Amino acid sequence: MRAVVQRVSRAAVRVDGATVADIGPGLLVLLGITHDDDEAIAERLADKVAALRIFEDDEGRMNEPLGEARDLLVVSQFTLYGDARRGNRPSFAAAARPEQAEPLYERFRARLGAQGGVFGARMEVELVNDGPVTIVLDLP
Repeated sequence: MRAVVQRVSRAAVRVDGATVADIGPGLLVLLGITHDDDEAIAERLADKVAALRIFEDDEGRMNEPLGEARDLLVVSQFTLYGDARRGNRPSFAAAARPEQAEPLYERFRARLGAQGGVFGARMEVELVNDGPVTIVLDLP
């Protein structure tokens, strides 16, 4: 499982022009799921995201976790497993099939109490970086 975690001032997801999720300051997580992922990995990665100390404390150092005062938005992103090592057209063979990925995405999102996009939909994701702070997390 792979997550790209963005610290944001705000973020939103639209499907067919309608806003389906909208957050203020917090985290936007793009989540990729591969064939070997399971519920235990989804829960471990969700816990890791919640515990990341990437917000400033009173001294201006990145030392604070997400906490309850900040928002969280999770968007499924199978393209995180795109492989373009050969040629210019990425292969997405490493991405899990939707019937495996969707329940894991929903479990990850529920564990964090996060808003989400629409699984499998063509989404417009808008974000304003806060920092910028971008962390890539991979769990086997």
